[in-house]
Amino acid sequence: MPSPTAALTRVGQSVWLDNITRGLLDDGTLARYIDEFHVTGLTSNPSIYNAAVKDTSFYDAALADLGRQQRTPEEAFFEIAIEDLARAADLFRPTFDRTGGVDGWVSLEVSPRLAYDTSATLAQATSLHTRAGRPNLFIKIPGTPAGLPAIEEAIFVGVPVNVTLLFTREQYLAAAEAYLRGIERRVEAGLSPRVCSVASLFISRWDGATATLLPPPLVNQLGIAVGEISYQAYRHLLASDRFGRLCNFGAVPQRLLFASTGTKDPHASDCLYIDALAAPNSINTMPEKTLHAFADHGHVSGTLSAGGGLAASTIFAVERAGVDTAALGERLQRDGAEAFVKSWDELLSVIETKSRAVAEAG
Repeated sequence: MPSPTAALTRVGQSVWLDNITRGLLDDGTLARYIDEFHVTGLTSNPSIYNAAVKDTSFYDAALADLGRQQRTPEEAFFEIAIEDLARAADLFRPTFDRTGGVDGWVSLEVSPRLAYDTSATLAQATSLHTRAGRPNLFIKIPGTPAGLPAIEEAIFVGVPVNVTLLFTREQYLAAAEAYLRGIERRVEAGLSPRVCSVASLFISRWDGATATLLPPPLVNQLGIAVGEISYQAYRHLLASDRFGRLCNFGAVPQRLLFASTGTKDPHASDCLYIDALAAPNSINTMPEKTLHAFADHGHVSGTLSAGGGLAASTIFAVERAGVDTAALGERLQRDGAEAFVKSWDELLSVIETKSRAVAEAG
């Protein structure tokens, strides 16, 4: 009988890790996850690095050196993040090569302070991808209204993009439209349309925002329902004539990625969003704790439906209970962007403080 993570891969879903620290690289933990838990990629964000820099000594020596070089906190962050993610990308390179570039990716985010600045986002995305020098490194760009033109332009110039901070089906479709326009422009320009991308749909925050607003039968159901209707839209897009024409030129799908899949409710299953969102041709990026839980006692009982299902009736019931899901989705995206800015500012402050402290101590 296959392990739970092997069962996910058998239905066609990639298991990614939503974490990166230098410790995971130095002690061989990430390599072990690849071998034992079938992990085929990873994601990172400012919150992850904020905790890693603040709560561990993994980066002290590097920060002391960068401080002596008088690097700004942002420059120091990108130095250490690019080093980490380049090492991780090399670990995933066999997967990347074996799957023809479909899998085996790592992700580095542009500054969250650029979420509403299209031109600055594009410039930084292009610069970071060039500096990293790895073909299997995504640049994360928020799928905010201002981020969408930057996503299209990044795809057009050949930068692989992980579109982050998507919460609704409509936000996902807008991100998919930006990706398709970028690919179509490449075809018109005589360029290769094979520029990879993923669209990251955040799940658990729906349930955190509605836990006290809904009757018990609907608690912890909205995130899964949004995931299901977004997956249906994704599969419909893949079957469309528009995407079929691009496939004739060699285009590949922008894969749907389920993010924020750690269970927040202590009374719910710690594998809630992994069990419920198993789906072919998709990705689930899991916090480390969730990965361990699923590997230990997770269960794949079925897969998401590409059509039909109970998601629409769940959302209808949520609306009848008084939750405006469209307005909530917009608020979750705004709040998510603001939370990443807060983590980013804290991260830069920690880097500045630590750089000075370890340099003085040395």
